[in-house]
Amino acid sequence: MIFPSKIEISRSAVKSNIRFIREKIGRKVRLCSVIKGNAYGHGIHSYLPVAEEAGVSYFGVFSAEEALYADQVRKPDTEVMIMGMIDNPELEWAIDREISFYVFEFDRLKAAIEYAKRIGKPARIHVEFETGLNRTGFHFTELEEVAALLNDEREHISIEGFCTHYAGAESISNYLRIQNQIHNFRTMAETMNSYGINAKCNHTACSAPMLNYPDTIMDMVRIGILQYGYWPNKETYMQYMLKDDNKNRDNPLRRVIKWKSVVMSTKNVAAGEFINYGTSYQAGRDMRIATVPVGYCHGFSRSLSNLGRVLIHGRRVPVVGVVNMNMIVVDISSLSQVKKGDEVIVIGKQRNNSITLGSFAEMTNKLNYESLVRIPHDLPREVVP
Repeated sequence: MIFPSKIEISRSAVKSNIRFIREKIGRKVRLCSVIKGNAYGHGIHSYLPVAEEAGVSYFGVFSAEEALYADQVRKPDTEVMIMGMIDNPELEWAIDREISFYVFEFDRLKAAIEYAKRIGKPARIHVEFETGLNRTGFHFTELEEVAALLNDEREHISIEGFCTHYAGAESISNYLRIQNQIHNFRTMAETMNSYGINAKCNHTACSAPMLNYPDTIMDMVRIGILQYGYWPNKETYMQYMLKDDNKNRDNPLRRVIKWKSVVMSTKNVAAGEFINYGTSYQAGRDMRIATVPVGYCHGFSRSLSNLGRVLIHGRRVPVVGVVNMNMIVVDISSLSQVKKGDEVIVIGKQRNNSITLGSFAEMTNKLNYESLVRIPHDLPREVVP
């Protein structure tokens, strides 16, 4: 085994989650699969072709780097959209590859026009509006100037979309702020229309607003965490499951990812001996331990020292001592016949037990999102049925 652990991607889980999302948005609304953060830790090169098999033909990334990875594996008719970082010199490549991108400042918009003129292809842009998140996007007061520039350069620009992003739609505490953003977006889109600028689609919703605010669905949705089998947060899950038509149903989402490793070695430790670095864990009895080649450099947080759990032989076994850079030590005293090479589950199911990402994230005091994207890029991803 060259790699200390690997990630398995469930093809059937992806297809099931995509079906669920399509049921929520309807067949006329386009689905953009968001694969930023290395496809939320699942791996762009592995995940994108599986999502294509499930009928997805539009993908959203954060940066030009991620767009490059997507471009390497996408089908000819599959579209890629950059929602964040791209340096101006890279716009020429994006335009030539017909990759669309957000514009939220005049510098990028003007540079896109210049590169489009240079190579003789229109720049495919999404005009982002600042509706209340206060991060990126054109303000209402800038729209007249934006429209004038777009009208002057119509032959060099293809306006793929008007877009915005909501400020915490997963929490009811942000209800008024989200409603104001919805109103602001509609006003800004109508204003652009009045200036003679129309977009091919309006898109504002990611996973949480798609579920909690149906008015945000519009022409396209940008879905991230849901497609991988996770809810944006517990509140969103409870709001969905408490609806009359969902009561008494099982969770409709299926986890796509399984994180596996192996037992590296086993040994006995006498009562009274300290285990691993320092003195944070002392054996209170004669023990048998196993080392597993997963550590904090792989995203298994050091905060899981003396707290984390993994699965061996279908049983939860505790981490004992400090989580090292490249390995952990677990207590296998309650198990018999554990040997070198036995499967270890860090996240996922083994026999009748499972360690969910939610429980893993809660133990580390991190969001699902953060735990997923911390899984190293270089761990191998394998697609399984």
